Amino acid sequence: MHTESSSPKNAALVFGGSRGIGAAVARRLAREGHAVALTYVSRPDKAADVVAAIQAEGGRALAIQADSADAGAIASAVGQTADAFGPLHVAVVNAGLYRGSPLDEFPLETLDKMLAVNVRGVFLAIQAAAARMQDGGRIVTIGSNAAVRGGIVGSSVYAMTKSAVATLVRELALDLAPRRITINNVQPGPIETDITADLLDMLAARSPMKRVGRPEEVAALVAYLAGDEAGYMTGASLTLDGGWVV
Repeated sequence: MHTESSSPKNAALVFGGSRGIGAAVARRLAREGHAVALTYVSRPDKAADVVAAIQAEGGRALAIQADSADAGAIASAVGQTADAFGPLHVAVVNAGLYRGSPLDEFPLETLDKMLAVNVRGVFLAIQAAAARMQDGGRIVTIGSNAAVRGGIVGSSVYAMTKSAVATLVRELALDLAPRRITINNVQPGPIETDITADLLDMLAARSPMKRVGRPEEVAALVAYLAGDEAGYMTGASLTLDGGWVV
């Protein structure tokens, strides 16, 4: 028997939604019935492509320039989304930065930038989104299987930041539970994006499944976590990596 959704679907905001995983998430949420805003930093053309694709399928979409290292830009993106589409129902925090370097060569400015985007920026995005979110809303962060095990020389700081995200999500679940807002963390392994384009053969060879993941596979898991059926799951980190860390 079909029953109507208990949670109205309207505004969704995808931080870092112009390319790769974020773009796939934005398009999937639009297909699920959400009006979707997405942020970008330096590629307005890619963001415009995602907006156009959503609108071509009859959805509503908005691109917003916002650096996830900038607290004011994060708050402004949330405000613009709520002004355009109403109170948030879903927030997906996908913006992140990877810079790899061995310990003895790791620049301080790179450390500071990765912490600013991957940890501070994630916290600020969650904080700002929750303030403008409906009770019963959904927050999903995009972490990495590196939080479980990186296994690559030079990835220590990246792994540290993603471990921090997993811990943050687990503990914030308690803060948000009284409002029935769930928060969960998706931890992808290697995914076919423009960032990994030159590494696909190597990554596939190392994978137990002999392939890398597709952005749409991550988006499908995010869509589940953003839906009504996942209303009792919160504080979880779900690894989606074809067996890399098994």
